[in-house]
Amino acid sequence: MKKIIRYFSILIGLTASFTSLAKEKISLMLDWYVNPDHAAIIVAQQKGFFEKNNLEVEIIEPADPSLPPKLVATGKVDLAINYQPQLYQQVAEGLPLVRVGSLISSPLNSVVVLKNSNIKTLADLKGKKVGYSVSGFEDVLLDTMLRSIGLNNQDVKLVNVNWSLSPSLLTGQVDAVIGAFRNFELNQIHLEKQEGVAFFPEEYGVPAYDELILVANKNSLASKKISDFLTALEQATTYLQNNPNDAWQAFVSYKSKELNTELNQLAWKDTLPLLATKPRQLDAKRYQQMAEFMHQKGLIPKALELKDYAVELQ
Repeated sequence: MKKIIRYFSILIGLTASFTSLAKEKISLMLDWYVNPDHAAIIVAQQKGFFEKNNLEVEIIEPADPSLPPKLVATGKVDLAINYQPQLYQQVAEGLPLVRVGSLISSPLNSVVVLKNSNIKTLADLKGKKVGYSVSGFEDVLLDTMLRSIGLNNQDVKLVNVNWSLSPSLLTGQVDAVIGAFRNFELNQIHLEKQEGVAFFPEEYGVPAYDELILVANKNSLASKKISDFLTALEQATTYLQNNPNDAWQAFVSYKSKELNTELNQLAWKDTLPLLATKPRQLDAKRYQQMAEFMHQKGLIPKALELKDYAVELQ
């Protein structure tokens, strides 16, 4: 009898070991260094939601923010954080990318001015200097917003400030900035003892869109691990919205020195309401509206069909 019990104990141990070894490996490249926009991903990692879904996730921070979608397209990573508007352009250029999930289900981009400036409405930007980081979509975003009130980009002076949005505004180099994330730059300005005011694109003629999405290679959609990843992400999102303080501790434990900052604490509170509570869910109408917008503004040669760039995995 003792031999039988010992045999089954060994068998159970071996089964557990094989189960552990059988975890599916999946690589995810972020769009930038870790920050509260990635809350659900980091909490899923730190609180074991990926592990519970039989996944071993490698989280990679890019040296170059333009790399993630390219590496997914070439099959070098499984998933990447991307931006919905840029996805249309990448697919139009021939990259085999498809949106499989959403991370931030709201625009973050905004036009920001200082509260103590003489700019009280968007119309007050006429004749003013507007700083930007990346030409292309941001130019179109600003022009669309201005056209909704009877102006356009010719009525302002565009200034390339690279990635120095808040500093250029605070030092008076520019009067406003486009491309400021409403959950970060406003808090960054606050920490400098000033207050910012944001004008939101979706209130000035720009279709609502998902700021941050997850993209995969079109040829790897049959892989169950992508669906399992989204399940873990949804579980983590539910957890952190129900337990924001505990989730914050889990988040900062990932890289305590880098993440446990006053700016991240402020951004954390502003970011949680913007997280996609159902990451795999696809709002087909909203995605098609943005495709048409991108085409009308000359950013892509034609309005792509939904199946060409976005799916809702089961």
